[in-house]
Amino acid sequence: MQKAIYTTVGIDELLSHVQALKGVGARFVQMHAERNVDDGTYRLVYTFINVHAAQEHIAQDGSYAIENLVVEGIDRYQEIPSISSYYPAVFPFENEVHDLFGLAITDMQIDFKGFFYQVSTAEPMSVITPEVKAAREKAMKVRAAAEAKARKAAAEKAAAAAAAAGEGAASAAAAQPAAAAGSDAQHDDAAAKAALKAAEMEAKLAAMDPEKAAKVRAALAAKAARDKQKEEA
Repeated sequence: MQKAIYTTVGIDELLSHVQALKGVGARFVQMHAERNVDDGTYRLVYTFINVHAAQEHIAQDGSYAIENLVVEGIDRYQEIPSISSYYPAVFPFENEVHDLFGLAITDMQIDFKGFFYQVSTAEPMSVITPEVKAAREKAMKVRAAAEAKARKAAAEKAAAAAAAAGEGAASAAAAQPAAAAGSDAQHDDAAAKAALKAAEMEAKLAAMDPEKAAKVRAALAAKAARDKQKEEA
């Protein structure tokens, strides 16, 4: 049995309430807007499930509570802060609210780092396993570090080329270092993508049955050995 809880908050209180829900492990479910035909204002409803509390309640009596944050009296031209920095999966809902009603939602974060609201267990309490979460976070860090390294290297080499070239021939002298920087950046990007792909595979393996995961790992290792032999031949 589901129990719906509605909490009305001001637009300036929205992010602090969302942050609090995020802090206790609540899962975002959906968000929608409604237009008040009497005065033309809008009502926003954000829906969450407090996963940890819900799991306890389901174990006890089969019930859990759906928590809703309600923002009333929104003017069409009022800026609404996006909650996507806490819950990236809200983006399609916020985007739809903007497209349907023209409401101004600010600071949307739309970079999903290659993952879009993925879950790994059966509903209704779908959650990401610790192994999958750790693999994703590792992949994100590896890619971010590689991208930062590539940008820094490109900037340093471009600056060095400009300083060494002199004012008259700066463009010609900078061409080769710039190309080298681009090559390094491509190499780092390729390494980051490879690391991300490996982490994604580990995430998938972590969610598999151990026996099946072992067979997949063995097959991947055999393929890697064959590819290496071809490169060395």
